This record gives sequence, structure tokens and C-alpha cells, in this order.
Amino acid sequence: MDHRLVLDTEWALGWSGAAGSVSRFQRGRLPDPELCARLLTPGRLLDLVMRRSLAPPQLRLLRDGVALPADEYLDTTPSRRGQVVPMVDMRRLAGCLAGGCTLVLDAVQRFDPTLEVACRAWQWRSRAAVQVNIYLTTGANEGLAHWDDHDVLVVHLAGEKRWEVRGASRVSPLFRDAERSVDPPAGVVWSGVVRAGDVLYLPRGHWHQAGRAGLGEGFSLHLTFGFSRPTGVDWLAWLADQSRRQVLFRGDLDLTRQEKDREVFAAAVAELVEGYGLADFVADRESSRPPGRHVWTAGIFGPPAAVVCATDFPPRLDDTGQGSVVLTATHKKITFARAALPALTPLLSGNPVEVARVAAVTGVDAARLAEVLVREGVCAELTDELSSGYTGLTTAGSYSPTP
Repeated sequence: MDHRLVLDTEWALGWSGAAGSVSRFQRGRLPDPELCARLLTPGRLLDLVMRRSLAPPQLRLLRDGVALPADEYLDTTPSRRGQVVPMVDMRRLAGCLAGGCTLVLDAVQRFDPTLEVACRAWQWRSRAAVQVNIYLTTGANEGLAHWDDHDVLVVHLAGEKRWEVRGASRVSPLFRDAERSVDPPAGVVWSGVVRAGDVLYLPRGHWHQAGRAGLGEGFSLHLTFGFSRPTGVDWLAWLADQSRRQVLFRGDLDLTRQEKDREVFAAAVAELVEGYGLADFVADRESSRPPGRHVWTAGIFGPPAAVVCATDFPPRLDDTGQGSVVLTATHKKITFARAALPALTPLLSGNPVEVARVAAVTGVDAARLAEVLVREGVCAELTDELSSGYTGLTTAGSYSPTP
């Protein structure tokens, strides 16, 4: 799946692929700033907030880094039946924004199709788990200096904001760490004002602070994509889970013979490391992600006319050499006849495809394949809303009969 945001960001930052080992701060500018309005505008953000039940911690308002009480912008009035569904009071919210504050909305990919598709494109490209948060800042509001336990890509969409970036005070810090990183380094790596179309890349642990002090009246809107890449600690935790297969590790420790048991366990751990390598960990991590939340009509309104592969990471297709292929995704292994491969290729490409067109070009019963893939959570039915997340942002699907 080729996505304009991914390709334009790679161009802006000089990447030959989505960053996987970039350890320095980078900044650049998208070649087409008009892409920003296609991703999100302040009006669309406020409309999105208005139409959903949102509350802290997913939605919060901050003034100079301090959270405002939720009752300053939420309506929690019980219905006549005593039910409480928190909704943003848009007039109260407008008053808060007029007085200067920052609206933060986390994990927006869960309910905005455009940003859902953008996150999926980044995940397929970077092989990292990706979440996108939104920051709308008004007036002269300032944020607090902090660092994140994941890599950060900032895409500035509208207005102006001043940033100060410092290095990391601890190499590769973790959220749950042996030692906390509490003091920012003295040296400033970069400071300046960002505008629509600017992109910033901050590796994990880099301290940063952003705000609008000194920029006068106005606002700023930006997206923050967080890239959570697997670490050695994650691999060790996964190895510990694999150890549950063996009686030795499931058994009680004999505290009267610790030294002898240590030698036995050390040898067993070495065998475990040999038997479950990094490649196995990465493959399991990517293929065991559960299906995402998408509309499934279960054929009630007829078979879907179009579908799209909606797994968090690219699904894996392996040729068994015995006339079949095995699809691994969403914690499942599904076996198909090798003759289905010409149709499986476009169906699993990550681009929206018309089922009838795939069938016409490949001569394969694509409707039956699509039914299975949708039922197993590998593909999603292409609703109008989901389709809007791809329109004008991704390339068209491939319908070649040759895989």
C-alpha cells in the first residue's frame, strides 16, 4: 500500500524507507502542503469531537500543561432515565479554546477513517505499532517539557507553533524502566516555529516542548504519530511466554538446591533462545494482532462489492509446495489452493479492490475468497466511510492475473 503521507514524509526527511533506526532529530517539509487539509482541519476535528462520546483520558484540555477539570467542557447531565453519556458541550469547549488551551485527542485512528488508513500505511511500512494523537492549541498556551517512550513523527497541519527539542538524557528509555529519565540535557538540538506542511521526527527519549507563546492570537493543529517498535525487552518477555510450553519452567523452584537448578535452567534458557529467534518473535508479533473494528454485514445485504485488507501488518502468504498456500494473519492460519493466489494477491495488497473486477481479471471466484477473508477479520467490507480514508491518498489496486 502506497500512501501519500508516507511517501511525502520519506521524501521530506530523506528516508529510503520508513525510519527504523534513525537515532537523530530530523525536520523537513512536505512537497505538497495541501495534503494537510486532506488529512484533517480544525473544523473536521471539532465535528468529530461533537459527534462522539469522549472523556478523559482520551480527550482532555490542558492549559500550560495542567489538565482542566472535565466539567469545564463535558456535559454529564443524566437523561430522564438516569443514564449518563458524557458528551462535549461545544459552547463550553469554545469558551475554553477562546481563553487559550490545548485540546488533546488520543488514538484518533479508532474513529476517523482517514487517520485509520494513514496509521495502517505507516504500520505496513515501518513494522511498528502506530497510534496518532491530535493537538489543537489556541492563544499563547504552552506545553510542558517531556519525552516519549516511542518515536514521534509530528505533521503540522495548520497555524503556527514554536518547538524546542533537546536530546535524550537516557539511551533508549522505556515506560517501565530500571531508571527514570527526569532531567533534560542542557543543549538544545533545534528550536523554531513550525507551519503547515512541516514535519518533525523525534527519536524515543528526546525531550521537547511546544507552545504558542509570543506568536500572538491564532491557533495551531498538528498530528503526532507514535511508533512503538519492538525492543529486546519485548523479545525476552515473549521468550518467557514460550517457556510455558516446557514442564521445567512451569514447575516449582526447589529452594534447597538453587545452584544446581540454576545450571539446569541456564542450559534450558540457551535452548529456548536457540529455538525461538528474533525472526520468530517478529513474525508472531505481527501475525497475532487481533482483527480491527470494522463493519461486517455477514451477507445480510448481499456480498460486499469491494473489500480492503485491514490487518495491522502485511499478512504473510507461504507456498507449501504441495499445491496450496497458507495465509497467516490475525492469529490464524488459513489454507487456500494455490490456484487462488492470483486473486489473493490484490485482495491482500492493502488497497481497496472491487471483488467482481478481481474475479473478471483472474478467473478466480474472488467473491468466495472475499467472504472468507472478511469473516476471518483479514479484510474489511469497503463502506463509503472507510473508502473515504483511501480516496486520493493511496494508489489503485493491482488486478494482474500474475502474482
